[in-house]
Amino acid sequence: MMKLLASLLVVSGITNLVAAQINTAAKKLLSPKDLPGKGIVQYDFFYAGEAKTQDMYIVKKGEIVWAYHDTAKGEISDAILMTNGNVLFAHQYGITLINATKKILWHYDAPKGHEIHTAQPIGKKHILYVENGDTGRVKVVHILTGETVKEFMIPIGNSKSVHGQFRHARLTKKGTLLVSHMDMGLVNEYNFDGQLINSVKVPDIWGAEPLDNGNFLVNCKGSVKEMTPAGDTAWILPYTDLPDYVFNSPQLAIRRPNGNIVFNTWFSQWNGKTDSTNLPVQFVEVTPDKKITWALRSWTAPQNLGPATIIQFLDDRRISEHVFFGKIK
Repeated sequence: MMKLLASLLVVSGITNLVAAQINTAAKKLLSPKDLPGKGIVQYDFFYAGEAKTQDMYIVKKGEIVWAYHDTAKGEISDAILMTNGNVLFAHQYGITLINATKKILWHYDAPKGHEIHTAQPIGKKHILYVENGDTGRVKVVHILTGETVKEFMIPIGNSKSVHGQFRHARLTKKGTLLVSHMDMGLVNEYNFDGQLINSVKVPDIWGAEPLDNGNFLVNCKGSVKEMTPAGDTAWILPYTDLPDYVFNSPQLAIRRPNGNIVFNTWFSQWNGKTDSTNLPVQFVEVTPDKKITWALRSWTAPQNLGPATIIQFLDDRRISEHVFFGKIK
């Protein structure tokens, strides 16, 4: 009996070992072992992402030269480094403006039951933000006086799911506001008076980035694409064209001055921890002909940047405070 039991245990052990080897071999790698470009050393940039803690970084020559950490409730969905070194960030339950020494210059708490996931400075004195809630609200505040100088309502898809209404909004070159209605699958453009002047159906939208040519970039499930105001696709990169990479949670895409497109894939810390043997990239840069020139994968100390949402290259100030909204500059 003892010999039989021992034999069964040996067979069971071999079976488990073979099964483990099969599972390892079958595991889809999230990114190649060797990545194009120079990794974290390639560019100097400002970085933030939705995570269980509020974390932001400035990276220069591959080193983190500035970092912000806060364990307060709320995730950073949007952040902008201003030309004077100040940082404006929306963190779900409020908006905060800090200087380079992390001193709070201005702060706003979202009302109970509301959330704020996107904000943008207009010059040095005004801040525009979109508030999730019983309805959508666009507001512009004068931070020196605290006065709300502009406010109008925008539609929502589901008043009972406040968290899923909006993530990203940006002012365009012509002074209008491009809003991603996440719960409606729409990219809407509003003028200063709150009038809807254009609407494009974009399923699975998280954010839309306006381009100088009047089009906008979206990073959706399945592809990154440039779309026209009429809803036509001007350029598209299906993820199937990059079979060595897995993009589980796409959010934002931006176009660099050289025409290349940089886009992220987000990792949810609420779904577990990263696998140190199988790490996803955080950002990828592609040329217009869809060649990857750079991929960022920086998950280990001392340059653990965490989940990715926002990247702002320090040599490109176009997405900082140099914008206007109607009469407000």
